[in-house]
Amino acid sequence: MIPLVKPYIAPREQMMPEIEKILYSGYIAEGQAVYDFEDNLKRFIGNDDLLAVQSGTAALHIAFSLLDIGCGDEVISTAMTAEPTNTTIALTGAKVVWGDVDEHTGLLDPNSVRGKITEKTKAIVVVHYAGMVCDMDEFNKISQEYNIPIIEDAAHGLGCRYNGKIVGSNSRFTCYSFQAIKQLTTVDGGAISFNNPKDVVPARKLRWFGLDKKVSRLENDITRAGFKYGMNNVTATIGNVQLKNIQPILNRYIENGKFFDENLRDIPGITLIPYYDNTEPAYWLYTMKVEKREEFIRMMEGAGIMASTLHHRSDTHSVFSESKCELPALDKFYSEFVHIPCGWWVSDEDRERMVDIISRGW
Repeated sequence: MIPLVKPYIAPREQMMPEIEKILYSGYIAEGQAVYDFEDNLKRFIGNDDLLAVQSGTAALHIAFSLLDIGCGDEVISTAMTAEPTNTTIALTGAKVVWGDVDEHTGLLDPNSVRGKITEKTKAIVVVHYAGMVCDMDEFNKISQEYNIPIIEDAAHGLGCRYNGKIVGSNSRFTCYSFQAIKQLTTVDGGAISFNNPKDVVPARKLRWFGLDKKVSRLENDITRAGFKYGMNNVTATIGNVQLKNIQPILNRYIENGKFFDENLRDIPGITLIPYYDNTEPAYWLYTMKVEKREEFIRMMEGAGIMASTLHHRSDTHSVFSESKCELPALDKFYSEFVHIPCGWWVSDEDRERMVDIISRGW
């Protein structure tokens, strides 16, 4: 079975000596390996204002905390995402307000968001779902017009681009996940990048109980309680080795995605996803809309290829019952979309066979 997702782990001869070295170094908590990982990631993303954290969820929670989001506030988000995007909002006590999606892309619709803004709106969360980039031209306009910060959830989006640059410098906060199945995995981990350097120091304090580890513990004064969200040297060491190989890995996702864009476009029963102006997807999951989806999934699985919707729409969970509203475009998109394998493990022969199988119909 060709899997839908599969973690890339660098070759044993690269990875294991470095892990062994750090494990027996006498220092496995947050230290130089973490700071090296941050520096390497800064260079890759092109943003010097970045912190490594324990998870993508931790990155989101730090962003919400820096905005002082809490009870009585509202955060506009999308239900077309993995659960942590929105359960993290719920942790703050704020109400999630669902924006509808663009039925053509499944991504948060700026026009819907405009209609959901109130005096209680403290932030807008956009999710670069499956590695596709939201309509940031329009979201930037909304942010400037209403003075509402944008948080980009790029858990799926490492390597995707906006205005020719890797996503990570446009909005006040961009949050990444390096969880087990992401393009870059550190087994578990995440990062948060900023477009305002003034956010870095308070964020650094929030990730470690309210302490600034760049200052002696004896000289620290906790003025605001923080979290235990720091990355450790072991996962950072894994990340440093993984980053040596990240560009060819990302390139393979993109090569396969573009191959499918080109070769699936004229097949009956398939509708491809359009990409917004000034954006370039990273194709973490290849996403398309299909007729008779359940039959399509069975046909693919019968041929040894996993196809799936993967994520459960967030607005159906009881924890968000007070946020329930009509989302007609999401209803339509969710009934039609599907993912097929697109990653580094999909060979030229695999992708040609997949197109051939799909072209025969289902």
